[in-house]
Amino acid sequence: MSDERKARDYRDPLVWQKGISLAKRIYEITERFPATERFGLISQMRRCAVSIPSSIAEGQGRHTSGEFVQFISQAEGSAGGLDTQLILSEEFKYCGPAEAGQLHDMISEIRRILNSLRRKLIARR
Repeated sequence: MSDERKARDYRDPLVWQKGISLAKRIYEITERFPATERFGLISQMRRCAVSIPSSIAEGQGRHTSGEFVQFISQAEGSAGGLDTQLILSEEFKYCGPAEAGQLHDMISEIRRILNSLRRKLIARR
């Protein structure tokens, strides 16, 4: 495998691609949140959303599966945090139940894939 191809590997996993899609959706919905949430939920949700694919990419670039597992765990934690913040956004009526439901589904799918990937990596050790 060429060095150029290795550098792009993090873009290949489906979970990374789904993480990118989720981050884009989070940016779109938080555009409509009140300005008073700029340093609150907006900032927190965007950080968590960006952290998911970023952690996957960083973990993929590590040299051991143990290190990759740590970054997958970080991505799982960010997904959990984002899910909680999304619940708060619903409670505050910043987003509707249908839109929030779709995002919850995206987060759940990402969490399932990350959990499966983590288990496979641990089994290889």
